[in-house]
Amino acid sequence: MDPRRIDSETRMTSVLIVDHEPESRSFLQRGLKNYFSLVETAESAAAAEVLNDRCYFDLIIADIRLPGSGGVEWVTSLRGQGAATGVIFMTANADLGSAIAALRAGAEDFIMKPFRMEQMLAAVKRFVDRQKMQRENYVLQRQVDHLYDSSGMVGECELIRHLCQVIKRVAPMPSTVLIEGESGTGKELAARAIHQWSGRPGSFVPVNCGAITAELLESELFGHIRGAFTGAHQAREGLFTYANEGTLFLDEIGEMPLSMQAHLLRVLEERTVRPVGSNKEVPVAVRIIAATNQNLEERVRSGEFREDLFYRLNVLSIRMPALRERVGDIPVLADYFSQSLAAELGVARPEFSAFELACLERYDWPGNVRELKNVIERCLLLNCTPSQCLAGINPGSSIPGTGGEDDNDLQLESVEKRHILRVLESERGNKSAAARLLGISRKTLERKVQAWGLNG
Repeated sequence: MDPRRIDSETRMTSVLIVDHEPESRSFLQRGLKNYFSLVETAESAAAAEVLNDRCYFDLIIADIRLPGSGGVEWVTSLRGQGAATGVIFMTANADLGSAIAALRAGAEDFIMKPFRMEQMLAAVKRFVDRQKMQRENYVLQRQVDHLYDSSGMVGECELIRHLCQVIKRVAPMPSTVLIEGESGTGKELAARAIHQWSGRPGSFVPVNCGAITAELLESELFGHIRGAFTGAHQAREGLFTYANEGTLFLDEIGEMPLSMQAHLLRVLEERTVRPVGSNKEVPVAVRIIAATNQNLEERVRSGEFREDLFYRLNVLSIRMPALRERVGDIPVLADYFSQSLAAELGVARPEFSAFELACLERYDWPGNVRELKNVIERCLLLNCTPSQCLAGINPGSSIPGTGGEDDNDLQLESVEKRHILRVLESERGNKSAAARLLGISRKTLERKVQAWGLNG
């Protein structure tokens, strides 16, 4: 270790040498003073205690055998007081018992006497390097917690910070939660975060209420007995049972048929479920989290959603912000997705230029975070830039403009329209498939196509 190459952080390390042999203390002090800002010595544990009370030391180099209280006993006492100072033990008479005692006392290293100064410097350097790595890891973890939070929410804007605070506050409570927000904003992610922070021992069980018919949904949620209906050859437990002591996430609750809404209301009121075909009530302890991209109050007024169920669900309400409301998080999200997807796909992680990030920030993101993730994944798969991807242009390809529009027109509305129409064209007009690729709902896609006067 060359003294001229010691960085300032290492040089600020303070060292206390504790040894009953004056020659050993002098040898170590002379050898270490060129590397560290403070090097003190003591001939016993009692003298070291006085110095340690007066000054903080990053590292203690102590002989195992000291007059009075032994080195291991003294360090063990320090540990019991909460001291986290690093320790390197040295001894001229090593045995297995001493080595085990030293390790139990939290020794960083164990050096046999006599030793060369290079050996001690190498041991000290290992300690300093470990300390620096621990500090760097701590700082990095704090940065990760700040950006992504332990809830899994990615972002650093005020909206996301507030959202994470709300999630942590409501998570331990048993109350029903209603999560509102547009498609692709991360409603299920928020629901999973609530379950994660709830401490509930059961599972997180998601179900999409809009993807199952009314007849099947009742059996899916409550289960059925054998022979309850045609094809019910054996009894089956429902998702409420699977979610017992855990969380049942009812996604797209606004799409739940009115007949099922009545059944769900009864379960919320009585905390029991009745399997299809059975007369027996089964008690359940399930926390309900519902999510919707619709305005449930409007659906209540139109008679498409039960008012009493709405008030049962809307005990605690959380709104997921649209991506256009948190534009400042787009570079953070793009970096997060590019890193995670590159590792998943086994491709090189791209570095997006300021221009490319600006293109991402200018786009309207009708499909929100889900669409942004899809765009980043498409960039990685096709080896193209975000601006090319948003404009529907692949490298080396010559896709003509849709509808005769100028592909050089970078107005936000034009870019969005070209992109959506090209995806729709690639799926041969299949709106459901195109909506899935775009990360938006079919209704959103139909609304945009209708606004462009293209209802064919």
